[in-house]
This record gives sequence, structure tokens and C-alpha cells, in this order.
Amino acid sequence: MTEMRTNPVSADISPEEWQVRTDLAALHRLYVHFGLTDLIYTHITARVPGEPDHYLIKADELLMEEVTASNLLKVALDGTLVSGGYPPNLAGHLIHSTVLRARPDLHVLAHTHSRCGAAVAAMKDGLLPLSQFANMVIPAVSYHPYQDVTTAEAECAALARDFPDGKYVMVMQNHGLLAAGRSVAECFYYLYFTEMACKIQVDVLASGQDPILCSDSIVQGLYTYKGAPEVPPTGVRVWPAMLRLLDRNMPDYKD
Repeated sequence: MTEMRTNPVSADISPEEWQVRTDLAALHRLYVHFGLTDLIYTHITARVPGEPDHYLIKADELLMEEVTASNLLKVALDGTLVSGGYPPNLAGHLIHSTVLRARPDLHVLAHTHSRCGAAVAAMKDGLLPLSQFANMVIPAVSYHPYQDVTTAEAECAALARDFPDGKYVMVMQNHGLLAAGRSVAECFYYLYFTEMACKIQVDVLASGQDPILCSDSIVQGLYTYKGAPEVPPTGVRVWPAMLRLLDRNMPDYKD
């Protein structure tokens, strides 16, 4: 078996950056826990505190379960590798750097190729108001049509255009999902609820029963009450519980 090695970061990074590294590594491990992985593919990024033109991302060859706080790469938005021994995923860099440039309010992005997320992304009507999970995110969802290749600059510019202010989830049609947040906790919140909504939608539509759709007023009301960014701060209540889960089962994420 080939062991994947990366160059760990220097010990003089700021406490703020180390905290983001720890949280970002935790989110990678939560992909494993919740079954959101796709071999070595998909990517999660976080903007470096105090360095808005730099972000953290895993080395392309690493599995999600191998990511730790110290082996995350630091990359400039122009693609320059600042620290780490391996390059990031090229498509991941172009997607994330473009969105981070276009949305300075966002600090964390998480992309998935999950089975149910990809299934809903292939449905003409997109995410439907079939569950409380869906209602908590639908007003924050945008859509992006599948284009030629995600390594093309034109495709990434279109991604930025299709992810305007106020949106925290993008359904990438025929592809997967992209969740975002102002923190790792908030990004996880939107990712988890969207993934759950997709699973329920696939199950409901597979049942053959006529679905019951919630009204627009119910959707907007629940989003404003529980899910809207104006309800501060989204995701923070559940995040410590997720870290406790990892501390029991995958504690090396903090290494």
C-alpha cells in the first residue's frame, strides 16, 4: 500500500488559522461519517482568517478520512501553492477560487457527489418542498446547469454568476451539490439539511405515492424562523456535538 505524505504546516501559524484548520478537517471526517465521500474526489475549502486571498483545501490524492488540520494545503486564489507538498484538485481550485472571489461574505464551501444529491440534481424540478429539511434550505438554493467541463474558466465564471448573494446552496444540475457558509459550522448546517432533503425526496418519489408539497408561505416561514442567515448564527448549536462525535471516533482529525 502506498502511503500518502504531505508536508505539514509550520508551527507558527496563528491560533485563528489553526482553529479553521481543525474545523475544516472535522468537516472532511463528517463526510466519512455521513456517507458523503466519493473516493478521493470532491473538495471542501475554507478561507484563511486574516488572509482573504488564501484558502485551505485537502491534497488531491488524500481520502477524506486521511485529512488532518496540519496536512491541509494553503493556496492563493491565483493558484499559487503556499504550503503543502501536493497540488490541490484543479477543478476544485477553479470552482472554489471563483466563488470565493465572487462572494466575499462566504468563507467555507463544500462540494458533494452524493447519490441522492446527484439524483435530485438530475430532476427537472429540482429540490421540492417535501420535508422540513427541504423547507429549511429551499429559499437559499440556486441552480447551475451542467456545462462542458469544470476545469474551464468560462464554466467557473458561470458558477459565480449562478451563486448570487443570499444563496448558500447550489444544485449543480446533473452533477452534485455545493454548500456554503460564513463558517464551517454554517456550511455543515446547509450541507446536512440539503443532503437529508435530497434523500427524503428520492424516497418519496420512489414510493409511487402522490407527494404532498408544502406551500410557499410555509417554506418561507420556516426558513426565516430556523434557517435564514438572519437568525444568528446558523449551525453553531449542532457543531460542538459534531466535534464531540469525532473526538470519540476519529480524534486524529486535530493532528
